[in-house]
Amino acid sequence: VRVVESGGGLVTAGGSLRLSCDASTISFSIYNMGWYRQSPGKEREFVASITREGKTTYADTVKGRFTISRDNTQKMGYLQMDHLELEDTGVYYCNTVHPAATILTYWGQGTKVTVSS
Repeated sequence: VRVVESGGGLVTAGGSLRLSCDASTISFSIYNMGWYRQSPGKEREFVASITREGKTTYADTVKGRFTISRDNTQKMGYLQMDHLELEDTGVYYCNTVHPAATILTYWGQGTKVTVSS
């Protein structure tokens, strides 16, 4: 396992969580990074990404509520999730992709987020 997620849990709607992605076993600074999620009964979907230069992209469903960031020195990635909604429930996966060699793509095992009413 090259990347490890943490920070998931149970939160009430409107609350916040911060997910972390530990990428300390790879040369993280040269990788692009993303967060994906899989909700019950649905396919895995894109949530947010950040390039190695720091350019961010968000799914429309989380834009304005989630913030992706990275600390290349610490080899960590983050997903700050605010104003959580019931539909945000799912397993969240960290993904790192080498921009010049997509065969070097790593997925974590996921961290579960449950948003309750």
